[in-house]
Amino acid sequence: MHAAEENRQELDSVSVLNAKRTLLQLLGRAGVFADDAEGLIALVEAGALAGACEELGAPGGSVPGDKGEPYESGWLDGARAVADELGGIAERALRQAVDPDGPGAASAARSPVGRIEVEQAKAAVTPLHLTFTAVSDLDPEVTEEVLRAVLGTMTPWQRARYAGRLADFAAAHRARLERLYVEYGPGSATAVHSRYSLLHSATGVAVLERLATRPAALREEWEAAELPPAWLDGPMRAWDAVG
Repeated sequence: MHAAEENRQELDSVSVLNAKRTLLQLLGRAGVFADDAEGLIALVEAGALAGACEELGAPGGSVPGDKGEPYESGWLDGARAVADELGGIAERALRQAVDPDGPGAASAARSPVGRIEVEQAKAAVTPLHLTFTAVSDLDPEVTEEVLRAVLGTMTPWQRARYAGRLADFAAAHRARLERLYVEYGPGSATAVHSRYSLLHSATGVAVLERLATRPAALREEWEAAELPPAWLDGPMRAWDAVG
């Protein structure tokens, strides 16, 4: 029994904590604030739990051995119970990562946008933008201001899931987005028109997603940030034209 335990490939809690501290120190040396680093690590931890829960609950799992229907039924019931409990732990971990001070702030519709949330949004929009078009010299270089306005339409809970939401939007409207960037993006005949400036920016897809789902909220945040109204009107016209 002792030999079997020695051969199991597991990480003890002390080693896991040491790895976390090491990562925090490395991120600190790179200029990442401690609170931001803690938040990112917490999101990764919550995501790992959610992934394990999804894997446990995946259909097609096999019951070991051939011990009859009662055993199989009990095994599956037990697996479902474990998956449900793990799912609850994953959800609590995500809530703690998003809203460590309590459940109230996570539901606030106009919670201030944090620096790390902007950085996460940048990491999501940049590679997505490049699947539809190339880097443009006409990028207005206001990425942070635009993303703050976009993220301002969401609760902290929604911002934590924003990368997935954006990927789902791009997948659901891929053909329409491809037509839009061909006709109005870099290299098109309309490229010189300033009203389509945001289609030259990595923030373009993010703005289109909000215009398609929360246009009034986006316009409110846009006005508060004093961003040019034409930058919204152009993408909206282009989106309608290729619809």
